[in-house]
This record gives sequence, structure tokens and C-alpha cells, in this order.
Amino acid sequence: MQDTNVMLEARSLSKRYEDSVLALNEVSFTVEKGEIFAMLGANGAGKTTTINIFFNFIEPSAGEARVDGIVTHKDPLAAKQRLAFVSENVMLYPNFTAIQNLDFFSRLGGRKDYSRSDYHEVLLRVGLQEEAHDKKLRGFSKGMRQKCGIAVAILKDAPAILLDEPTSGLDPKAGFEFMQLLDTLRNEGKAILMSTHDIFRAKEVADSIGIMREGRLVMQKSGAELAAENLENLYLEYMAGKTVEA
Repeated sequence: MQDTNVMLEARSLSKRYEDSVLALNEVSFTVEKGEIFAMLGANGAGKTTTINIFFNFIEPSAGEARVDGIVTHKDPLAAKQRLAFVSENVMLYPNFTAIQNLDFFSRLGGRKDYSRSDYHEVLLRVGLQEEAHDKKLRGFSKGMRQKCGIAVAILKDAPAILLDEPTSGLDPKAGFEFMQLLDTLRNEGKAILMSTHDIFRAKEVADSIGIMREGRLVMQKSGAELAAENLENLYLEYMAGKTVEA
């Protein structure tokens, strides 16, 4: 029976590419409503591959990814309706203003009931100053574009949000504000799956943390279990293969 609190689930998820590279090797985890799960790992560890399978950008070689009980490669459209996505490099239209981007992507997602004041409100919520709302994105910093990306995700009002290196390239203030926003979204009941290199912010905000190495989830612990540990040292030990989960 499907646990109604589980929003995202990887079940023995594996992916072998045509060049025989095993990108994922029987990865299993769950993310419940109102929970943030952070995946740590080096480039090529399998973090982005995992996220791509949840969106059915690629299909698993074995196992399955589920969104609210829906197997993503069997019913991808239904699964995507329950997902929002923010990537490291947010793909928005540089010749559109922030408001125009929000309106375009909201309508593209079937939401035609938002007003201009709704767009202003969500942009202020994500920390984009009001004077930037009607400026074109081509003049925005990376942090400002990230804020627009998360605003688009919020307006979709999906129960699950997937984030691929969302704080990469952000200055400390923007990164801190972004994590505060994730905390608010968690409190609203969103299930959040985040891939990141940012060990310190992951420990600060995540309810659960997993370490990926060579396609395997080599560690998974709760934030409470990690509270008294030096996560940086633990991460380095796993990356070096010195630590093995029982």
C-alpha cells in the first residue's frame, strides 16, 4: 500500500547508458510531504541522473521512480503535473521581464487565473526587489534569475519541488535567503529533493541527507543523526571509500 505521506520515491533505481556506464546502481529513498532530502556527491555521482529520471527526461534501466505513487516512466504527464523544477542554470527568457516570464510559464502550465499583483507578490516573497519586476532578465544576476525560477516553481503549486544545484554561484546572502525560502516551502507541506555540493547549507536545512558515490547511495541519515557529526569529514570519508554503510 502506498504511504500517503510519501511524495517522492526511488525504488532500486538503476541506469546504465549505451556506453555501458552504470550511472545509477539500485538507489532507493523516499521524500515525504514537508521534508527536504539533500543529495550530496561529486560531479558524475548520479545526482542529476536521479532527478532526470523523476522527470522522465531519461528512463531507468531497472527499478522505478514514483511521484505521489505514479511511476514516472509509465505515466510521465501525470507525474510532471505534480513536480516543479529549479535547475542550476534557470532557463527563462532574457528578453522578457520578470513579470512576463512568470505570466508566460504560468499560462504554459495551464494557470490563467493569476493577476499581475499575484506575480508581484510571489517575486517579493522570493526576495526580488520591486524595481526589478518590470526589467528584462538579460540584465539580471544569477541570483536574481534563480529567484525568478523559484517563483515560477511556486506558482505551479506542485506538491513536490526538485532542485539541481540551486545555490551554485550564488553569493552568501542570496544563498541564505534561498534556504530560508526552502524552509518556508517545507512548512507548507512541499516535498523537496535537492542535489547540491553545499555541505554546510545541506546540513542546516535538510531533514535527511544522502551521499552519492559512483551511482550508489552510500549513506543516508537524518538531520538529527548528523547533528553531532562533522558532515564535511564524513563526506570526505565516503568519497574516499573509507566508510561503508552497514
